[in-house]
Amino acid sequence: MTERETTRLVAWSQELRQVHHRLREALSVTRASLAEGTPGEAATRELLLYCHGFCTALDGHHQGEDRTLFPAIAAAHPELRPVLRALEQDHSMIAHLLGGLRAAVERAAPPEELDQHLEGIAAIMENHFRYEERQLLTVLETLELAAVPGEVLGPI
Repeated sequence: MTERETTRLVAWSQELRQVHHRLREALSVTRASLAEGTPGEAATRELLLYCHGFCTALDGHHQGEDRTLFPAIAAAHPELRPVLRALEQDHSMIAHLLGGLRAAVERAAPPEELDQHLEGIAAIMENHFRYEERQLLTVLETLELAAVPGEVLGPI
């Protein structure tokens, strides 16, 4: 295996770590925006922007994994199918929570309610990311997948 091939293979585990890091940062920025408590319509617009960007990024990340990454892992490592199913169930749960957050933001829910939505998403998301990293990073270091990282791991 050439150095370039090794670098390309290891890049999948590094890409996943980087995407998770950026999603954690996006959630932190969203929560900070809410905590600042800027009154009125400006705060609602700002929160809509942050939440829309965060929700879109997280949804895109999970859709890319479900569509491209997980099938490639399942083909190369059939023993990981139960892990992949659990991760896909998490994706479904997180999508449901994101839908609740979007609805709350659109109806200008009070900051306390919005924070509860964000807290729930943060807890599930962090647990999901840690489990995914524990189970898949080693596999990703040897996964041969000819695809664009943004298509596989989402637009962030």
